[in-house]
Amino acid sequence: MSFRQFLSILFARKVLFLIVLLAVVIPAVVVSLLLPKKYTATASVVVDVKPDPLAAIAYQSMMTPAVMATQIDIIQSDRVARRVVRTLRLTENAQIREQWMDEAKGQGDIETWLVALFQKELDVKPSRESSVINIAYRAADPRFAAALANAFVQAYIDTAVDLRVDPAKQYSSFFDARAKDAREALEKAQAQLSAFQRENGVVMTDERMDIENQRLNELSTQLVMLQSLSAEATSRQAQANAGSADKLQEVTNNPVVSQLRADLSRQEAKLQEISARLGDNNPQVVELKANIGELRQRLESEVRRLSAGVGISGNISRQREAQTRAELDAQRSKVLKMKQVRDEGALILRDVENAQRSYDNIMQRLSVTSIESQATSSNVSLLNQAVPPLEHSSPKVLLNSVLAVFVGLLLGTGVVLGAELRDRRVRDNDDIEALVGLPVIGLLPGPNSRSAAGRKIDARLHQRLIGHAASSTKAS
Repeated sequence: MSFRQFLSILFARKVLFLIVLLAVVIPAVVVSLLLPKKYTATASVVVDVKPDPLAAIAYQSMMTPAVMATQIDIIQSDRVARRVVRTLRLTENAQIREQWMDEAKGQGDIETWLVALFQKELDVKPSRESSVINIAYRAADPRFAAALANAFVQAYIDTAVDLRVDPAKQYSSFFDARAKDAREALEKAQAQLSAFQRENGVVMTDERMDIENQRLNELSTQLVMLQSLSAEATSRQAQANAGSADKLQEVTNNPVVSQLRADLSRQEAKLQEISARLGDNNPQVVELKANIGELRQRLESEVRRLSAGVGISGNISRQREAQTRAELDAQRSKVLKMKQVRDEGALILRDVENAQRSYDNIMQRLSVTSIESQATSSNVSLLNQAVPPLEHSSPKVLLNSVLAVFVGLLLGTGVVLGAELRDRRVRDNDDIEALVGLPVIGLLPGPNSRSAAGRKIDARLHQRLIGHAASSTKAS
């Protein structure tokens, strides 16, 4: 179908086309004019993304779609709508109760009925790429629309505070109970530690253990020294008992023994000289022999005394060694016992430290949740308050009229084309050519056409006729 044929069909059925167009446009315009006017008031809130000053927990730097969708669901929830109803005390309004009786016939709950009614007229939309949420309410009265929009904003802010405070109160109660249990456990552990220290007479400090270890090391060093001295004394005593007492260091280094030996050597030398010159029976020789015998006795007596001193020194060294060994064993047993007691006390002390740490952590959480449970603000703030609109938002007569005209044109065109398909008629010379497959030779003027116009032959048809004749001659 060419555009010329399409126009000819519309022109031929223009009455039907106009009827359909007017049937769509007139009711739409009338309905738009008769519908009650409604006004839309809009308020806006902003969801803050700054760090939380109480819990020191930062919100996300950008609002995610999930967070914004959650906020929208909260605004559209029954909880917020019921808070609006209770805040405005709409259930106490006699006119509203009468309207509820007329529409709901007294069935159900008036609060639930109002919640459903408010949610139908409520429109919540987030701003694109921002944390601002627009809350719009539509009503017949502009002041009522503004009041409801502001009421929904305030109810949403209060609900956001409740959603933050209520869990904090529950956590605060939970941590309060846990804090009491932790305090009792800490007191029990401290009492057990005190009883252990009192029974064992110890204090869980490292200084006492260091002193005892130092004492043990000193005794061990002393024992080694005494063992060396005792071994040396035993060796000297054995040498003295073997007849070599005069070779002992104590004897050779003794000045008395050295003096006696020197005197004895001089007397023996003098005796040899006098005896060779005077003879053995000379009184001087006899006197010198007596002096030499006395010196030897004194020397032997001094050697015996010094060798006996070596034995006494060895006995003293062995006694000191035994005493030091006993002290060392006692100190070692004391240190081992202290280590055992310290290990047992360390377990109890660790229990006390763990109980103290648990109690401190619980008290810290309790302090944070207690402060959060007393919060009166949230991360939602009022940005713009709704004001009564000056112009109604619906119905939109111009928009509805344009849409009605557009729909009417489409529908009228469709009806005309449908009617033409059901009752196909010749509207143009192109329809004749398509129907019989032959060119049109000429056109007869209609009864209402002018004579001059009727005598004219279409140049295009003439050319097509000449072309068709020429093709027929060649074919023959």
